[in-house]
Amino acid sequence: MKWQNALNDFKYYLKIERGLSANSIANYELDVEKLMHYLEVNAITISPIQIDYDQIQSFIYHVSKSVNARSQSRLISGLRSFFSYLVFEDYRQTNPLDHIESPKIGRKLPDTLAIEEIDALINAIDLSKEFNGVKIGERNKTILEVLYSCGLRVSELINLKISDLFFDEGFIKVTGKGDKQRFVPIEQYTQKHIHIWKAIRAHIDVHPEHKDILFLNNRGKQLTRAMIFTIIKDLAKAINLKKTISPHTFRHSFATHLLENGADLRAIQLMLGHESITTTEIYMHVDRSHLKEVMNTFHPRKNS
Repeated sequence: MKWQNALNDFKYYLKIERGLSANSIANYELDVEKLMHYLEVNAITISPIQIDYDQIQSFIYHVSKSVNARSQSRLISGLRSFFSYLVFEDYRQTNPLDHIESPKIGRKLPDTLAIEEIDALINAIDLSKEFNGVKIGERNKTILEVLYSCGLRVSELINLKISDLFFDEGFIKVTGKGDKQRFVPIEQYTQKHIHIWKAIRAHIDVHPEHKDILFLNNRGKQLTRAMIFTIIKDLAKAINLKKTISPHTFRHSFATHLLENGADLRAIQLMLGHESITTTEIYMHVDRSHLKEVMNTFHPRKNS
């Protein structure tokens, strides 16, 4: 079995049987291609069925000299999944990564924005700014309001459709990882901004393939992930914000602020679209003073 054939079969499995997104599949593919490239450069002619523990270990050691522990851990996890698939399909008997340990890494949490910082970023948007007749200032403001108010991933934001808006019921339908759908509450304040943008959008010559996409560029096409990152980076620079932020920072801030104001962790999990409550807990780096306040307020023995 050749490497490319094995990789193609693995990608098909990830898409059809595991229902992973294109981005996730691309990451797995990159992991395997790095190993393939290493073998090619070192003139190691071998199939994925024949590769053994020592060769994998040499590859991991080679990689460790140029990437950090977190990247190593992710690479090992991706390759472990690839070889587990080959074992599952009876192409080989054992997984050569079974005894390869991932480097220990701590939990890395993105910066959280204070409410005042979020307001400052939004207020820094020039609402009069136009590009080819499109009021992109109003669009950018709506984008930030939706990111923060609904806690969306950037991929969920750019794929949000007009047909996903259920304002009468107070929800939007979000398609998350693995095409799994969830309903997220949306406040009237955020709805108002979407209405403003939709009125502007109505005057754009929309590309036929993107008729239902909510957020568009000035050419009537769907926005890219990179464009959202650029919008946020430029605004952070405009207000001289020292924190390193991204679209995910708004999602993290959404969850953190809800928790600090007494929201139930399970409810936050559902709104974020996390399969496991453990994943949600990673976002909740609440300070000790808040935890003490929660204990003093809600513990049944507080007055004993």
